[in-house]
This record gives sequence, C-alpha cells and structure tokens, in this order.
Amino acid sequence: MRQLIVVSRPEDWPLKIAGVEKVTARDYLTDPVWSALKSARVYNLCRSYRYQANGYYVSLLAAARGHKPLPAINTIQDLKSQNVIRVSSAELGRLIETNFKPLHSDHFTLSIYFGRNLARRYERLSRALFNLFPAPLLRAEFQRLEDGWVLRRLGTPAFSEIPESHMDFLRESAELYFSGKRPRRTARKASRFDLAMLVNPDESDPPSDEKALKRFEQAGEELGFNIERIGPDEIGRLSEFDALFIRETTAVNHHTFRFARRATAEGLVVIDDPDSILKCTNKVYLAEMLQRNQIAGPRTLLVHRDNAERIEAELGLPVVLKQPDSAFSIGVVKVHDAETLRFRVNALLKNSDLIVAQEYLPTAFDWRVGLIDGRPLYVCRYHMARGHWQIIHREGGKKHEGDADTLSVGEAPPAVIQTAVRAAGLIGKGLYGVDLKEVDGKIMVIEVNDNPSIDAGVEDAVLKGALYREIMGVILQRVMAHKLGQR
Repeated sequence: MRQLIVVSRPEDWPLKIAGVEKVTARDYLTDPVWSALKSARVYNLCRSYRYQANGYYVSLLAAARGHKPLPAINTIQDLKSQNVIRVSSAELGRLIETNFKPLHSDHFTLSIYFGRNLARRYERLSRALFNLFPAPLLRAEFQRLEDGWVLRRLGTPAFSEIPESHMDFLRESAELYFSGKRPRRTARKASRFDLAMLVNPDESDPPSDEKALKRFEQAGEELGFNIERIGPDEIGRLSEFDALFIRETTAVNHHTFRFARRATAEGLVVIDDPDSILKCTNKVYLAEMLQRNQIAGPRTLLVHRDNAERIEAELGLPVVLKQPDSAFSIGVVKVHDAETLRFRVNALLKNSDLIVAQEYLPTAFDWRVGLIDGRPLYVCRYHMARGHWQIIHREGGKKHEGDADTLSVGEAPPAVIQTAVRAAGLIGKGLYGVDLKEVDGKIMVIEVNDNPSIDAGVEDAVLKGALYREIMGVILQRVMAHKLGQR
C-alpha cells in the first residue's frame, strides 16, 4: 500500500523518508491520479484542519476514496471539541497526575511525534494521547489546578513550529512509524487487504492459543489478507487497516470495546462488532432477551435489592448467581444455603444494581455451537472439571478444566443446532458461541458468547484448517462488499 504525506506546500515537510511520497494538498485533491488510486495511507500534515480548508478536505476525500487518512475526520472534529478533550483528560487523569506531579511549574507542553515524545518518561502518556487522537503531530498543553493536573488544550503544530533540536527525533519517529516496526511485511507478497488481529500476550485466558492464532494468520494470508497482530496500546493505528478481528476477551468497560467502536467508526469490518460485545457480555441483557423471545433456558430471576428474598422461594437451593459481566466461569458462584445466599447477593449487588440468579441444572457437559454469519461451524461438548460443577475449576490460584470433544454439525442433535441458530440470530451475524444444556431431553440456552474460544486441537478438531478459512472467508466477503459499496 502506497504511503503519502500530504502537505500544504512542499517546504512544509523537508524530511525524506524511504517508501513515503510527498504530495501537495492541491494535487491530492484535484489530480485524477490520486483519486483513481485504489489504496493508500494518507498522512495529512496540512497547515490547517479547519472546516472546509484543504486539510479538512484531504482527510474527507481520503476516506471517500477508500484511502486511510491520519488524522481521520472524526479525529479532526474531536481535536476541536473542548468537551472531548475534557473527557479525555479525566480518562487519563491518573496517568497525567503520575507524569507531572513531580514538576514545580504549573504549566507543561508535551510534543508528540507519531505517538512518541523525546523524553522516555512521557512515552506512555504520549502513546495514550495518540491512541485517543491519532494524528502525526500533536501538541498537548497541561495545567496544574488545585485538585491536580489537567489537559487544557490539544492541537496539531505546523512543521515550522517544531524546534530544530527535535528534528532528529522527529525523523526517527516518522521512520519507525512508516516502517510499522514490521520488517517481515516487506518480504510478503502484495495483499489486497490489511487485517489487524487484536491480541494481548498478557491475558491469562485468551480466546485462542498461539497455534490457533497462527492458523488464523495462515488462513487469512492464503485468502489475500496481510495480517498483523496489534496490542491494547495500538488503537491509534486502526485507520491503517481494512478489518479488525478481536482475539482478546471482550468487555464493555474495556479497551476491546473501545477498539471495536473506533474501528466501526473508521469504516473497518469488525469482529466482534461493538453491538455484539454490548449484548453478549451482559448476562442481564441475555436473560431478558432469551425470556422475551421464548427461548428455553434455566428458570431465571433478575435480582435487585428489593426482590433478593424471592430467590430461594422461586428457584430453590442450590442456586447459581452471576455477575452481569462474568466470563470464563469468573463471577459465577453456586450457593447451597440461605446464609451464604444473602452474603453472596449483597457482595454482587455492591458492583451492579442488577445480577442474575438461575436454577442449578447439573449436567455432565455443556454443548457449545460455534457460528458465524448465522451458520453453524462446529459443535463441542465441554465436560465439567473433575469433582466440580463447572467446566473450569479455579482453586488456590490454579485452574483445572474438564475434557472437551468436538463433533461435526451433522452429528449433533438437530434441536441443539436449531436452538443455537435461533439464539445467535437475536444478537447479530458475528462470530458467536452458544452454550446450551440438555436436561431430560429439553434443550436450554445458557448464554451466547461473542469472541468464543477457538483453540488448536479443540474447536478445530473436525474442520481443522477449514474452520479458520471459513471465518476469514466471511471477513473477506464483508471487506469486499464494503469496498464495493464505496465505489
């Protein structure tokens, strides 16, 4: 993909960076050569981004042409909004205070070049601001108030305003950014589309193990994707890609949700999309949705402080309590007696005004049907951990899991597949894992998971490499449809 630096005048960017072309804004906007270019990354360094100025139109038309502008129009608008800057200051409050508390001055200006600052101690804050406001050059002004430091202004300096002493660092930062710190990409064959795969190496229970991640990469590259793994601190790079595939456990109050929302706003194809994350990660929503659509499930009560005494009478004991955003068996407890029930309910209600109580249904295993685009791909039986009522048993900092076996879709009971398809359809067309129990011949939905586990040797045991190709193929079809719609 060609990389363009667009400037108001040629002298506004005198640095020469290998593999990067310099174009004036007038040429980019009016020369049909650039409008006909199918794909490009456009680094907009125009002198002004004000409404309807050339710099504004460079980012606007870059998006219309299917190019990837930095900054994007939404970033330009955010930079003009004092409300957005105020909210961002509050979000980064602890980091800002940690960085500037030792200073004696009441004012500080931070220069950020492609997400970096000259002083290493401000590197994390610089990256955080760049992630929130992805623009090649940023200047942040901070002020100390009575209750601490705040971000007062954020803007984009002109090249002429950059001190001479910063030039070598600016060049180094630009070269690192333009190269993407990805030397392996130069050896790859040209690809039609770029896909970012969000992973977190520090996650204790990732949805895919390393072997599965590599199989996703192989399948995607065979289909024509250029796949790159990105981490939690690289939200500012989303505009470089055509699609985002999240392979990190999702939550609403979490960077995964921010990634999904930002990618959707940037026009990327996203799995998991923010709507699916919002619906699937909240057990209260799922319980209400399943009940309203008359999909069989365990007897369920949405619990608040005024009806907690109804749990034992309506659901009996033992009973299962779930915090709304529980995942991987964390935040899910089984209660056997009334005293423990009161204690557990009060503890959970401290963090959420609503929790979920469900009747306890003992089974030897849970069904899991994996689907994408409304189509079932695999069926697993997750057996309970030995001597435990859940698939995962956590005790003393250790984790024990039950066995799992995988069936083809055709081998599974038709009622399991039909129920899973119907439940997933209430969420959307994303990648889901529907968990079900079979009790006395009756199929009941426990929950619908976005971002389901796909590990090598487990979920792919039947389809093997075809499972990864199916998922990547759906993403490819959506990217192509999106590109076609832009023409």
